[in-house]
Amino acid sequence: MEEDLSGIEPRLLWRHFDELRKIPRCSKREERAAEYVLAVGRRMGLDCGMDGAGNVLLRKGATPGREGSRAVLLQAHLDMVCEKDRGSDHDFSRDPILVQVEDGFVSAVGTTLGADNGIGVAAALAVLADPGAVHGPLELLFTVDEEEGMSGAGAVQEGQIAARMMINLDTDDPHAVYVGCAGGETSNLRLPMRWDRPDPAGASAFEVVVGGLSGGHSGVDIHLQRGNAIKLLGLLLWAAGERVFPGLSSLRGGEKHNAIPREAEAVVVVPREEAEAFSSLVEAEARALREEYRAVDPGLWVEVSAVEMPARVASPEGSRRAIGLVAALPNGVLRWSPEIPDLVETSTNLSVAFTEEEDLYLQTASRSSSKVGLEATTATIRAAAALAGARVERGDRYPGRLPDLDSELLSACRAAHRNLFGRDPEVKSIHAGLEMGIIGEKFPDMDMVSLGTLIEHPHSPAERVKISAVAEFYRFILAALERISEM
Repeated sequence: MEEDLSGIEPRLLWRHFDELRKIPRCSKREERAAEYVLAVGRRMGLDCGMDGAGNVLLRKGATPGREGSRAVLLQAHLDMVCEKDRGSDHDFSRDPILVQVEDGFVSAVGTTLGADNGIGVAAALAVLADPGAVHGPLELLFTVDEEEGMSGAGAVQEGQIAARMMINLDTDDPHAVYVGCAGGETSNLRLPMRWDRPDPAGASAFEVVVGGLSGGHSGVDIHLQRGNAIKLLGLLLWAAGERVFPGLSSLRGGEKHNAIPREAEAVVVVPREEAEAFSSLVEAEARALREEYRAVDPGLWVEVSAVEMPARVASPEGSRRAIGLVAALPNGVLRWSPEIPDLVETSTNLSVAFTEEEDLYLQTASRSSSKVGLEATTATIRAAAALAGARVERGDRYPGRLPDLDSELLSACRAAHRNLFGRDPEVKSIHAGLEMGIIGEKFPDMDMVSLGTLIEHPHSPAERVKISAVAEFYRFILAALERISEM
């Protein structure tokens, strides 16, 4: 049953989020969301503008008595990751996100919720109309395409922004101030395939599907060691293939570079006399996987079923190279930070796989707070690709941001949190790309932090946001702005 969120406190915030979840805003298709934000600004008589990339910038003057205070930029992104459950008929280009409220959380029905970063957008808009907000001059920057390359942040020009303090609203803990983030790079692999016509009389075809995984954000959830459906399928086929090697007809899994794949499927061909043995081997490997991942992916399932003979199958050598490459590529946490407890320093995610007309396409998304670690990881991927005979195109790359623990903005946020909640916030770095990395590279004198709310399982249909944490997040923003206006 669809619910109305506009009555939840703080109402100004939830009313905006309730409108945003009705607006299609997948990455690179944020036009209607941008128009919504512009309309809000115009109704309030604010200075409004949109740049050539589609980013929206609003400006509001200081509250009375704070005109001489330092300007602050609030920044959030308009787009969301659009993922849905298998079998869902939701159309992200048209349909509103259906929501439900349960046990103090808001979640979606069969799709991602878009709280990442819709709650940040809604919070920034709420500040504009909040009669209790006390602040100096404000600039609000709403960027596009954060989830698929951060091209919106990359298009921001120096003359657009006057403020030299920025609060990004895209992290995940209402009682933390984030001061650093990881850099990242995608790698696009294409393995040339030679296709043959299978012999229907002497062969059998199977579809092998791995599903039921939890997935999640490939940065902030990577430490949970959840299964990657593409990787598990590759390892399963390789392990079974040590007895009966299958010919690969098709492979598909994953959709987004920043989401851990929850499902993957392959159609394979084996000699007819080996069909029963192959099926038994897959089922044995599936039992082992379910046991291995029972704690983090209790819903993991593997199905192997006979299907009609496909029109093509890769050569034995090509099948071995393709399945071997999927099995060999690094995936998951590669190194923990030696300086910050429980922080992932370097990771990579085998995010997308599909067979094309002539190639097998694979995409990886690597992250690290260390430039050396990122280069080593992408070099390892290129080396594995070269051994298999695959071409590699280096894709989107974005910088990280090193923590500045002497930041004036950090000091103000700490004081605001202490006054509001009676304790200091945690000071953290996040294993994910934030737009403050890109914007900070363009504005090296910009003092920056990131605040956020508790969002569980972002980038997956299990995404949900805690209502009480949203209220705390919003109160923290207001307290921080007031504290800054006193500096």
